[in-house]
Amino acid sequence: MRYLDPKADLTFKRVFGEHPDLVMSLLNALLPLNEGEEITDIEYLSSELVPENPLRKNSIVDVRCKDKQGRQFIVEMQMIWSPEFKQRVLFNASKAYVRQIDSGEQYELLQPVYSLNLVNEVFESDLEGYYHYYKLVHVEHTDKVIEGLHLIFVELPKFTPQTYAAKKMHVLWLRYLTEISQKTYEVSQELLENPQIKKALNTLEVSAFTENQLLEYEKFWDIISVEKTLYNSAERRGMKKGMEEGIKEGMEIGREIGMEIGREEGREEGHEEGRKEGIEIGAKNQNIANARNLKQLGVPIDIIIKATGLSIEDIENLPNF
Repeated sequence: MRYLDPKADLTFKRVFGEHPDLVMSLLNALLPLNEGEEITDIEYLSSELVPENPLRKNSIVDVRCKDKQGRQFIVEMQMIWSPEFKQRVLFNASKAYVRQIDSGEQYELLQPVYSLNLVNEVFESDLEGYYHYYKLVHVEHTDKVIEGLHLIFVELPKFTPQTYAAKKMHVLWLRYLTEISQKTYEVSQELLENPQIKKALNTLEVSAFTENQLLEYEKFWDIISVEKTLYNSAERRGMKKGMEEGIKEGMEIGREIGMEIGREEGREEGHEEGRKEGIEIGAKNQNIANARNLKQLGVPIDIIIKATGLSIEDIENLPNF
């Protein structure tokens, strides 16, 4: 039997966006719910996308739902991590919380919002655990909690079955997300013995998808690969190079301005302006280099435009060598 990776856009939404029993099982297994707070019913909500950085607009897959109590649940599969994602998750959850009531309605009607973020990268390298739970607590008396927002981040690469043995379904769902890929032909008997995991696995069988869907699946991974390459290059190497070039150019500009408005003031102002301009130049140059490489690899121009921000004229005029 051949399977697809459950973390892709097509498969993640097929499993958790079309089967209420499966997303309910996942939430009950991974959310910090007390006894008696388990989810017993689910109603899907339409996705409301938050504006994303164009470099990473395709790297987040989400499913939204609520139960009869009005509690809302946002489940996201984040393929690429960047520092601003924590603020993005907070903003997204806060927006869902605020939109529960209209102006003039009672605040007592507000129900908690749970944001479950499954991250396919390590972002807390200084922490051993893979499970990170954020909520509003009193700094000195942590038993005092303001109910409302619950943000959960799971670093999938850190997970091992021995890490968390207290809840069986917790382990099984994380094994499903970390052990199954398009290279999987045989599945552990322990996963197959659980009815919910087996149903999710059956949904991932290649034979369950059309040829066009499989092409979209492959395109998704191509885009993720491009986004990851561009992010690593532009945000790390490119920005570092831009900083170095900007500082050098800024010092030169600073000296020229300093001749007119005073030596000391000119150096400071020119250095700062030049540094910012240099960063922009460095980032643009890096985008051009990335576009050239992607063009040589045969990546479609529309994807290159989205990934680099360059115009179609800029890309078509790039030399091929």
